[in-house]
Amino acid sequence: MTSPPEAVSTVDAAPTLLPHVVVLDDDAGVRELITTYLSDHDFRVSAVACGSALNELLRADTPDCLILDLKLPGEDGLKIAQRLRESSMIPILMLTGRTEEADRVMGLELGADDYLTKPFSSRELLARIRALLRRASAQTSVAREVARVRSYRFGGWELSVGLRRLKSAAGDRVELTNGEFSLLTAFLSSPQRVLTRDQLLDLSRLHNAEVYDRSIDVQILRLRRKIEPDPSSPRYIRTERGIGYVFDAPVEVQR
Repeated sequence: MTSPPEAVSTVDAAPTLLPHVVVLDDDAGVRELITTYLSDHDFRVSAVACGSALNELLRADTPDCLILDLKLPGEDGLKIAQRLRESSMIPILMLTGRTEEADRVMGLELGADDYLTKPFSSRELLARIRALLRRASAQTSVAREVARVRSYRFGGWELSVGLRRLKSAAGDRVELTNGEFSLLTAFLSSPQRVLTRDQLLDLSRLHNAEVYDRSIDVQILRLRRKIEPDPSSPRYIRTERGIGYVFDAPVEVQR
């Protein structure tokens, strides 16, 4: 039987030490399965059955990860993901059915970070949550560093972080998409250091939606076309074959 909307069940041990995961699913069996398994693997778990119960929980606490079923009564998972992403960067793992490809793509586009199809393996669920938390930790570290930076300068170019504005050596403004800005910031915060594709995805927080059918290599190609004098022979973003990419130029940081 589905819990009433206001019901919130929590398995709570050493709450200040354990990562807090919230499960939103209207299926009581799924909630119990996830709660038991994650609690046995050193997570604090809160389980809710609907969006209103989630809202109540979020007013009192900020969890580390949300497991979100897309098919919910009332406000569905897609709307909840969109609403959350407007004000929060909490990692979101969607639960979907095998035939719901369109919903999976839409969820990723709205800001979810990953998905699992039902029925799923508890071990895979655990692995994906741990990966999301590692990614969030890396992003938080970069965000703190970038927050202390006013601008980056390289080869006559200047990227104003607060304004999200890129100017060429000639003073021309170059428009960047969110993905391109995130990638460039990731490179400029780690100059002359080889970054793997996975590291770039983690550091730039390019959601799966942005790379669902466009690889990180295509995103970098587009960025090269905007900043490289000769994109076919890159001066700044150099490929390390079989490894990843390196921003191979001195970077001046203005704080």
